[in-house]
Amino acid sequence: MRDILPAEKLTREQLVSVIRNQYLQRGFQEIETPAMEDISRLTSGQGGDNEKLVFQVLKRGADLESAIEKNEPLADLGLRFDLTVPLTRYFATNQASLPKVFKAIQIGPVWRAERPQKGRYRQFLQCDIDIIGDSSMLAEAELLSASLSALSALGLTGATIRLNHRQVLTKNIEKLGVGEDDQLSAMVTIDKLDKVGISGVCAELATKFDAQVAKNAEQWLSNLSEETFPAELSELVASLGNLQSRLVYDASLVRGMGYYTGAIFEIQHPEATSSIGGGGRYDSMVGKWAGVDVPAVGISLGFERIIELAKPLAQQEKTIALILKSAEETTLGLELQAEIIASGSKCRLEMQQKNFKAQLTALAQIGVTEFANLEPDTKALSDLKIRTLD
Repeated sequence: MRDILPAEKLTREQLVSVIRNQYLQRGFQEIETPAMEDISRLTSGQGGDNEKLVFQVLKRGADLESAIEKNEPLADLGLRFDLTVPLTRYFATNQASLPKVFKAIQIGPVWRAERPQKGRYRQFLQCDIDIIGDSSMLAEAELLSASLSALSALGLTGATIRLNHRQVLTKNIEKLGVGEDDQLSAMVTIDKLDKVGISGVCAELATKFDAQVAKNAEQWLSNLSEETFPAELSELVASLGNLQSRLVYDASLVRGMGYYTGAIFEIQHPEATSSIGGGGRYDSMVGKWAGVDVPAVGISLGFERIIELAKPLAQQEKTIALILKSAEETTLGLELQAEIIASGSKCRLEMQQKNFKAQLTALAQIGVTEFANLEPDTKALSDLKIRTLD
């Protein structure tokens, strides 16, 4: 977890605004969910390895004392590790007030108790869009199109999307000789392919299962480049028209979450060493809380990795520093500040410092573009001599 300094925060907010606007223009609606969820929901077996990384929150007061005395679980809440689990609970709780086909935007921090490294933090921002209530291929197509548009608006026109389908993946794992009860465990191992390579994956499969499974996996993984889009994905690919050139079939793509039921996808960029987004269809998850299955599909942009790649955005508006020489000028300064803001510019009030040149340099460094001194004869906005900060 880290502190965000003002200049970086400004850049982050600008990039988030670009992403948000791309999604709002397509009719998605923004929502907000709590940082914490019930611990049983966060550890329901749907979140893959991320469930091991939940920051758990202890029970409080008498409940904690009772749990200690009875040797019961001490935590009843946890910080969310993604935005999908909270969304499904949110929809189940509020579906009577939501559209039949709900298109949601969620942008917010999530937490995972893992070892920090470059591009990976314990608290980080995710930008999600999800469509709940639409079982058609249109939902996947719109999510992929919207995500590529958002990335292009940030200058990341080279992004591509790897596609797979959980049902196809399951069939391929069956062919390796892995039984139904062990398929999720095999997926976890195959998901490490980009980190440990074919030899590493096969060695782990041999340990988990047997040498024949490992041998079958080696043969399969060594010939992935020869495989083409299966029938389960052909309609989706065809529907994306001129975006087809940015789609790649990857039969080994797993996505670590256990809740995926159909198409799955990961976003790649040539300047990134790992994926910068991903998602998939999760038709059975809403039903865990609503009692009835509802079709759902979503995609998430990994904001912390994207911000390292995005092109700098141009200064959007000018900021004027209004320099006061004494506290007696406060009333006039506030009045002029309000007028400047009403005219469409930002305005920052400053008391003049002894080293005025250094003060102006510091103001320029935080994005101030112009300045004006309150002179003894200043009575109105028209009296100000506004100068450019070089």
